[in-house]
Amino acid sequence: MAWFLNLYKCDRCRRRWADEWSCMCDDECPHCGARDMTPYKSEELTTIIEEEGKEFVVLWSPETAEHDPDYRELGRFPSREKALEFLSSDG
Repeated sequence: MAWFLNLYKCDRCRRRWADEWSCMCDDECPHCGARDMTPYKSEELTTIIEEEGKEFVVLWSPETAEHDPDYRELGRFPSREKALEFLSSDG
């Protein structure tokens, strides 16, 4: 399932916050309660690369994910470049 880090700025109180969700959806301001705040920026996190020791691990959020990304490991690589090559390959 697609996974996003949504960044918001409240139109009422001008405070900022971030929230992860399965879509780029409107949110309620956690500071003043203003509703229907649209993200001003969203980062796609469906597939990510995390460094673990000397390896770079490719993680993917499956279609079965609901309230959290429930990441699954797709592979481990000796460098970030190799992990990026894996993600950009067709198969």
